[in-house]
Amino acid sequence: MIETVGIIGAGQMGNGIAHVAALAGFNVLLVDANPDAAQKALGIIDGNMSRQVARGRIKEDEHRQAMNRIRLVDGLAALSDCHLVIEAATEKETVKVAIFQELCKTLNKDAYIATNTSSISVTRLASTTDRPERFIGMHFMNPVPLMELVEIIRGIATVEDTYKAVKVFADKLGKITTNAEDFPAFIVNRILVPMINEAVYTLYEGVGNVEAIDTAMKLGAHHPMGPLELADFIGLDVCLSVMQVLYDGLADSKYRPCPLLVKYVEAGWLGKKSGRGFYDYSGEKPVPTR
Repeated sequence: MIETVGIIGAGQMGNGIAHVAALAGFNVLLVDANPDAAQKALGIIDGNMSRQVARGRIKEDEHRQAMNRIRLVDGLAALSDCHLVIEAATEKETVKVAIFQELCKTLNKDAYIATNTSSISVTRLASTTDRPERFIGMHFMNPVPLMELVEIIRGIATVEDTYKAVKVFADKLGKITTNAEDFPAFIVNRILVPMINEAVYTLYEGVGNVEAIDTAMKLGAHHPMGPLELADFIGLDVCLSVMQVLYDGLADSKYRPCPLLVKYVEAGWLGKKSGRGFYDYSGEKPVPTR
């Protein structure tokens, strides 16, 4: 039975997973290579739960109890007794592989490992561990506390017991799960990110400016966010990474990343998190940059 969950990475995804796991009654050990980032994540979780209290979604005592279940720890060895460890590090395969190899040195042999990768092969990541049969993909959506879905992706070696245990865990988080096969970008990003890439091409080719493209999709397709606004929210580096995985994994020219997307990432214009992407976030209201 899963009772204690380790989470590797205290960024937007990691702190969101910690948030929902603690509220669901699980003990959470949160670790990040940058201790300052982990401390900052704790404040973000506290603030987000306070907003849930203010909106009547949770009670103050639930907030307080959940925060008491989250503990910041130093180093992967501190996760040795966890029943499940979820990796939510940056979307770079080399980084993830290094984490798994270090983690497996001390993690108890019965523990499950999940990766929150949004596009990388679960089978390939599992093969770098000492327990591919107990390894699985859990792709949470961003922002985790608000989005209902978790994609569950079995690698070729993942056994049924692992799937069932992780499915029960996701159910306890109050999430709805969908099963995706282990192909590049799974379901959501296989459909969503190429749409964003096409919106960037539409901008690149001068079909419309940022405001026109986002307005067209919000009012013409009833999307809650325009694709370029959504790209900024996700992170342009993440969008580019997913497109590169699709392009490399499927060898189809329709997945070629837009040169403008590449240029923005090279400039460090990664979207909301860097203060500039397809919008400039330095003022009170976001202003289109093209």
